[in-house]
Amino acid sequence: MSLSIVKSVLPGGVVEIAPRGEIDVDTAYEVREAIAEVLTKGRPSRIELNMRLVSFIDSVGISAMVAGFQTAEVSDVKLVVTEPSRFVHRQLWVTGLLGLFGAPEPYFAGSASAEEVKVPGA
Repeated sequence: MSLSIVKSVLPGGVVEIAPRGEIDVDTAYEVREAIAEVLTKGRPSRIELNMRLVSFIDSVGISAMVAGFQTAEVSDVKLVVTEPSRFVHRQLWVTGLLGLFGAPEPYFAGSASAEEVKVPGA
C-alpha cells in the first residue's frame, strides 16, 4: 500500500498533516518531508499529525515522526499527534513515545469520542 499526505490549515495558525496508508521504510521520508515543508513555508502555531488513517507504521516510520518532532522543536513549533489509529497508538505506547506526541487517545471509528467507548472489564 502507498502513502498519501494531505496538509490543511486549521483555525489559529495550526497546520494539520494527515497521512493515509502505511508509513514504513519505503514511505517514512514522505512524513519527514511534509513536516519540513510546512516549517520552510512559515511558522505555524502548532503542527498536528493526524494519524487516524494510518493502517501500519514500523520502526522507520516512528523514527521519521521523532525526526519531525525534533525539527519542529528546533523551529520552536509544537508537533502533536491527533486521532492515532489503534495500531499507531499501540506502537507509540510500546515504544514509550506516546507522551512525546501529546499522549493522544486512540481514534475509534464510529464513535463521537474516545470517552464513550466502553472498555470490557473496566
